[in-house]
Amino acid sequence: MTTTDTTAASGQSAALHTARRWITAPTVGPFLALVATMAFFTVESDRFLQTQNLSLVLQQTMVVGVLAIGQTVVILTAGIDLSVGTVMALGQVVMTKLAVSSGVSPLPALLIGILTCVGFGILNGGLVTVVRLPAFIITLGTLNIAFALTHIVSNDETYTGLPSVLLFFGRTFRVAGADFTYGVAFMLLLYAFVWFALTHTAWGRHVYAVGDNREAARLTGINTERVLLSVYTLAGLTSGLAAMLLVGRTEVGDPNAGQTTENLDSITAVVLGGTSLFGGRGTIIGTLIGAIIVGVFRNGLTLIGVQVIYQYLVTGILIILAVSFDQLTHRRRL
Repeated sequence: MTTTDTTAASGQSAALHTARRWITAPTVGPFLALVATMAFFTVESDRFLQTQNLSLVLQQTMVVGVLAIGQTVVILTAGIDLSVGTVMALGQVVMTKLAVSSGVSPLPALLIGILTCVGFGILNGGLVTVVRLPAFIITLGTLNIAFALTHIVSNDETYTGLPSVLLFFGRTFRVAGADFTYGVAFMLLLYAFVWFALTHTAWGRHVYAVGDNREAARLTGINTERVLLSVYTLAGLTSGLAAMLLVGRTEVGDPNAGQTTENLDSITAVVLGGTSLFGGRGTIIGTLIGAIIVGVFRNGLTLIGVQVIYQYLVTGILIILAVSFDQLTHRRRL
């Protein structure tokens, strides 16, 4: 074989290796699912691909998308947080009640609402690491505590007439003839920040290591309890930030907002994004794609006239299919 032939063969091998890596990348599956979903609704509705409608999908996605950030890092450690949406509801009631009924300045009210959610994250993380009960049980308990506190604090009242500062992230700017909210831009910045933290810092490597094998991670010198506390605290923080975005989008403080749907949608986005419920495998970019898939499904099904109850049916089927695929993949790895 000549030098030219050897070089050509080497180039073909490198190209095949690159193609194989691209095809097996964890975000490729969710991305192809998103493309297929968008193609389906494009055929079914001529309004779907309109720029204004696509910007609406992103606006409808931003709250769940931010909640899913915290949910992702928790699930990467083989945990789960069932309380994120309910804690968000408590946070937005706290910040709106303080700003409207208690005479607190808007910025301190926002901060107190966010810190309330962070407190729940620390509580979840502390119980997981100290009591060592399953995260499912602990966060189910804090879900109910947050639910009760939301209605106690608000007295089942909806707060309106909010200060303009609280509504900032619901304001829009125009790009290519479509309106996008500052909340959408904020969500994308959060994803970029957490992507960097997970892929370029020791903390991110420790998160994956704990999810892959907690005991092995401990034996290598990783403080697994500190890692677990940090991910649940981050989930609490993202719940608080999602509460801020929810207030900006709805312009009210509603005690019934986010009580159940957002809890489930955040998990759905993570699973559809390819993150394994067994921990140690997944990407934050996949979660963003998964959150958009959820938004596209809800928007597309509405455009073609499917009733809301059937939208939940379709979402449930998607979750089962995604988890089943994850289970089969996990067994194959074993």
